[in-house]
Amino acid sequence: MIKSTQPNLPRIDLGLFFLRLTGSLLLLYVHGLPKVLHFSEELTRIEDPFGFGPYFSLIPAILAEVVCPILIVFGVATRLACLPIIAVLLVAMLVVHPGWSIAEGQFGWLLLIIFTTIAIAGPGGWRLRSRMTERFA
Repeated sequence: MIKSTQPNLPRIDLGLFFLRLTGSLLLLYVHGLPKVLHFSEELTRIEDPFGFGPYFSLIPAILAEVVCPILIVFGVATRLACLPIIAVLLVAMLVVHPGWSIAEGQFGWLLLIIFTTIAIAGPGGWRLRSRMTERFA
């Protein structure tokens, strides 16, 4: 006998909202805000794995760690907003810190799991909606 999954939808929506909210706020607080608040200092410390210069390495990181998490919290263009985060995390884990053990890189890997899950599952029902962003949900 196959049961309908309809009764589970409110819990799924709550779970996706919780994942979006906590993952995004964690990324914003731990990585994004320090880059914005200490921009000049971050320019001297940021890794430049592709030789573009510190400014052109820091700006994409700020986009991925400040702007995208805010969009994800509200469920606006959620899947699209996950892509820069996933890209920055993959560069950090595979290019900048390839020698890290799983234990040393666990925070990055967990963030990668969170935002890849959101990109796959979408934002759920608890989100802001507009015609323009609906196709990127």
